[in-house]
Amino acid sequence: MGIKQLFLFFSGCVLVSGIFAQDTEPKTEVKKELDSLYREDQFYVGVTFNLLWNMPSGIKQSGFSGGLHMGYTRDMPINKRRNVAIGLGIGYSFNTYGQNLAIGEEEGTEQTIFSSLEGVSYDTNRFVTHLIEAPLEFRWRTSVPDTHKFWRIYTGVRVGYMNYFNSNFEQQGNQIRQTKIDELNRWRIGATFTFGWNTFNFHFYYSLNPLFDKDAQIANEEVGINAVKIGLMFYIL
Repeated sequence: MGIKQLFLFFSGCVLVSGIFAQDTEPKTEVKKELDSLYREDQFYVGVTFNLLWNMPSGIKQSGFSGGLHMGYTRDMPINKRRNVAIGLGIGYSFNTYGQNLAIGEEEGTEQTIFSSLEGVSYDTNRFVTHLIEAPLEFRWRTSVPDTHKFWRIYTGVRVGYMNYFNSNFEQQGNQIRQTKIDELNRWRIGATFTFGWNTFNFHFYYSLNPLFDKDAQIANEEVGINAVKIGLMFYIL
């Protein structure tokens, strides 16, 4: 065997031994480190279908009424397993309500006048609300640190302030807008209940105080009106 062949033989042996060394080398399994102090559901986005309850005689809901809700909730677990928690946050809520409640203004006095549009032909009559809200929730879930798929039940109250209100009435050749209504209960408080699995969670909201105060009346009957919101809530860490 010549020097060249001997060199190639030893080179091949070194290469083969290196390959076998790599194959027989024990593999180290990379384990994901679990967060023992995890928190859940910090951000929320929700869509709802809005209903009006406790309306006076002659007032009915009409057309589509919906809402969009979003915000941040600080999740604060109160047990060792961290599946029971208190949530406190801040959010924003946009809502529309279609109905036949006419909101006008008496000339000269700027006094608000409430009436029914029964029998009146019109194109649009709805009011829009924007609220800044603070949700407070008691939270129970079947969560564990290594997955975001679990059952949840959240219940609590939501305190809000209505920073914008717009009543819009439209008919052919006529439009009436009202944004400053002294009879509005701008501070809102509602009971909430949310339950579901993973991404899809059913959400329910009922306003505990009426939209209008006792000064808002139609034929000596209080306008009142409580909002009910039913829809889906989505949570993000």
